[in-house]
Amino acid sequence: MIRRFNRTDYHKVPTLNTASLPDIIFILLFFFMIVTNMHEIKLKIDFKVPYATELKRLEKKSLITHIYVGKPTEELQKKMGTESRIQLNDRFVDISEIQDYITQERANLTEEERSLMIISLDIDRDTQMGIVTDIKQALRKAGALNIYYSAESLE
Repeated sequence: MIRRFNRTDYHKVPTLNTASLPDIIFILLFFFMIVTNMHEIKLKIDFKVPYATELKRLEKKSLITHIYVGKPTEELQKKMGTESRIQLNDRFVDISEIQDYITQERANLTEEERSLMIISLDIDRDTQMGIVTDIKQALRKAGALNIYYSAESLE
């Protein structure tokens, strides 16, 4: 028995059903929202932003490394005292540790971004200038010369 194929009978490709597409998108969205870990630094210092007249908003936040300086919070003052402390990420450090921290942060960046790395000094307005000078000297030794100070507008 020989079968002949009829060439006049073309098969049409069925259309793609997109009714479940929004469900799939929302499932992916919820998955990434749950899995993504946003790293937030819990400040262990009391920080009152100083005021300034000329401010510039930093654009690329991924290149910014923050150094926080201020008095420890009330619950930590019993252990740490009331003098200004330096906080990097979630821990207090000594000035001698800043250079290693900057080197480590720079290693986490790509080759092109290393020269664009910005150090943001978030310093309490009541902090003595001596500790700021020591931090700037440590940053100079680490080769981090692009320094910004966090401030609030007077307006």
